[in-house]
Amino acid sequence: MTEDPFVVHRGLLFTVAYEMLGSAADAEDVLQETWLRWAGVDRSQVHDPRAYLVRAVTRQALNRMRTLARRREDYVGEWLPEPLLTHPDVADDVELAENVSIAMLTVLETLGPVERAVFVLREVFDMPYDEVAGAVGKTPAAVRQVARRARDHVAARQPRVRVSRSEHRAVVDRFVAALHTGRIQDLMEIMAPDVVLVADGGGITAAAPAPVHGAELVATMLAATDRTAYKTTTVCLNGAPAIRIAADSGGATVSFLIENGRITRIYATSNPQKLTRLDEPAHLTR
Repeated sequence: MTEDPFVVHRGLLFTVAYEMLGSAADAEDVLQETWLRWAGVDRSQVHDPRAYLVRAVTRQALNRMRTLARRREDYVGEWLPEPLLTHPDVADDVELAENVSIAMLTVLETLGPVERAVFVLREVFDMPYDEVAGAVGKTPAAVRQVARRARDHVAARQPRVRVSRSEHRAVVDRFVAALHTGRIQDLMEIMAPDVVLVADGGGITAAAPAPVHGAELVATMLAATDRTAYKTTTVCLNGAPAIRIAADSGGATVSFLIENGRITRIYATSNPQKLTRLDEPAHLTR
């Protein structure tokens, strides 16, 4: 059973689906649907099982994305991708870590379904254009045009400078220290003046209903929290250092986008439905 191509490539298939959907739960559903179809396939007719399975997962994910689009229209407050606990080796693959980061997944949410699929398959997994075309049901020429638009779209919205894992961790540690002092000035010093905080409570937990802009306002909000009511732990989420918060009122995760030694984006997720995969590392791979 362990030699079944679906089992061999399961980590890759999950990563493709998760990158396309931003939800581990939906990615698992897509894998289940793909497995059911794979179980009924005549394997002797499949010349490249890996390409076949990636194509099948992509098509199932595209179908799921259309359903999710309607569901997210009714979502309460800001929507953020589901955070995943990850192994340190994910961070060792710099490109993979960048592409599964909460910041990148948030950018990918601004792409259309086909654009997102093309970007993920071509730019993240380096699939040939003809294979991408087969997965999304377009010609290779059309896929090249879609890929170019998607690249330009993402490039205009992603950070221009990569931050090393050690620098990212140092900034997160400074943020935690400042958070525990409760001093607004300490928090402001670690954030860019135009920092933005995005919080996702899903209408279940208390969260800012819209993004909060500006270091002073964000710092004031953070300093007002009861520091005795929660415990923070630094963990690796989506390939980067982040914070996991434990409190009697419920948990949360906080991920960061960092540029030039300062925090430019804070992504806080407290929706309990998105915090179910924080005890066992997800297997993300390319």
